[in-house]
Amino acid sequence: MITLHQPKRLEIGAGASGRVGAWAEDAQRIFVLATPHTSGFVDRLGLKGQVSVFDAIPGEPDIPTFEAALAAAREARPDLVVGLGGGSVLDVAKLVAALWDGEQTLRDVAGPNRVAGRRTRLAQVATTAGTGSEAGIRSLITDPGVGAKIAVESPHLIADIAVLDPELTYSVPSAVTAATGIDAMAHCVEAFTNLNAHPVIDGFARMGIDLVGRYLARAVADGSDTEAREGMMLASFYGGICLGPVNTAAGHALAYPLGTLLHLPHGLANAIIFPHVLAYNQPVAAEKTAEVVRALGLVEQTRDGDLLKAAHGFCARLGVEMSLGAHGATQDQLSRFAHDAHGIRRLMNNNPREMTEGDVLAIYKAAF
Repeated sequence: MITLHQPKRLEIGAGASGRVGAWAEDAQRIFVLATPHTSGFVDRLGLKGQVSVFDAIPGEPDIPTFEAALAAAREARPDLVVGLGGGSVLDVAKLVAALWDGEQTLRDVAGPNRVAGRRTRLAQVATTAGTGSEAGIRSLITDPGVGAKIAVESPHLIADIAVLDPELTYSVPSAVTAATGIDAMAHCVEAFTNLNAHPVIDGFARMGIDLVGRYLARAVADGSDTEAREGMMLASFYGGICLGPVNTAAGHALAYPLGTLLHLPHGLANAIIFPHVLAYNQPVAAEKTAEVVRALGLVEQTRDGDLLKAAHGFCARLGVEMSLGAHGATQDQLSRFAHDAHGIRRLMNNNPREMTEGDVLAIYKAAF
């Protein structure tokens, strides 16, 4: 049994961001969350009310960032919150919209179904194709004190409108396009091969994986390829839908310590880990893994049975630096990474193949 939540309205296509203003016509006080780069897109939204912008959101938002955004929202007293950015911005926007005008704290709502409600409308305008956060009911905030992520899950975090405008992704660098695109694929693949996999979610996952196979290399090669950019935004959105009822598994569990401790961007961390977990799970998810291989065009590369090599090559050909060592990791950090990843049971328990802490460490060593 699953429950499927989706945004009430979805706008897709080049220039779609310009439709937000008409949708939000009666909004008088609008609070936009962004990064210094994505704040440059505010004018494209066509907003008519009094607009306040908070653009101090880093790649991996932490508790101080969230608290600063919340304080700014309380000053603005918005009747509409707009997330304008990648997954980090969209995650903060969800929580700000739900919590700015109430008594609950981040600690109060950590975990599933603890958000009391939301009175403020929420628009989510994606500027990357990776996390699919615009589609989902989860938000992740890093607790720097313990080096781990706080996960909040609630249907009250779902957007009233989600916007996928490929024009907003033209300026995303090719390396970021590659890493975030692999992250979008990982969401789909990890839900598809999950112990809690469901036929409805399998459908979204298949569509997302197919779109990645068709469009990711094109989007990396030519950032202004509108068809490819739109295809990747849709793949990301489908991945976000997969996260709600099914969620990810070991791949994301192994990626999280690379974000919280090594400070790698989320998409890059998942790209590095993806081939290793795909190959690890193959023995218990052979048929679905074969579907992934076909969708990504890797049938010939896997003739010799070396899926890890083929999937690693897929990511490397997109320009992703796949070595943890090249990103500043040291051998003596790997045991801590393994301990932390193995402890993320909300994801590890979804994995189709049991993974010991030693198995986790072996993957980190292979990725080093």
